[in-house]
Amino acid sequence: MSDEFTFFGMTVPRFATISGGLLVGWGIFSYITQSADPPSITAAIPALLGLPILGLGIMAHRDEKNLKHYMHTSMVFALLMALGGTRVITGSSDMTSLAIISHILLLVIGATFIFVGVQSFRHARLLRESGGAE
Repeated sequence: MSDEFTFFGMTVPRFATISGGLLVGWGIFSYITQSADPPSITAAIPALLGLPILGLGIMAHRDEKNLKHYMHTSMVFALLMALGGTRVITGSSDMTSLAIISHILLLVIGATFIFVGVQSFRHARLLRESGGAE
């Protein structure tokens, strides 16, 4: 068993950085291109939830001794993203296409990040139990 968990060839901090960066980029794009007058800050919600994930991913790369803390904290934000994204399932008829895409991104990225995090935690526990790492 490998000492480091990867998901599609990426470490969990790398996945956090990419996921957070994608959400920040989408949030900025949706805020700039929205048709509301005056512009609504709610269009930037993906960026507001992606920024902590991005920051925690970067900090995990730089400070590996606190990796567990950063990744556990990022799981809280991933859960908030997934829960917030479920609004698209309830089928609110007043949602714009930007809002629908934003909610789908939050749901998919949040749920995927939770899946990756749980698999990573499971991998670490199995590795610890087998005596491979402390």
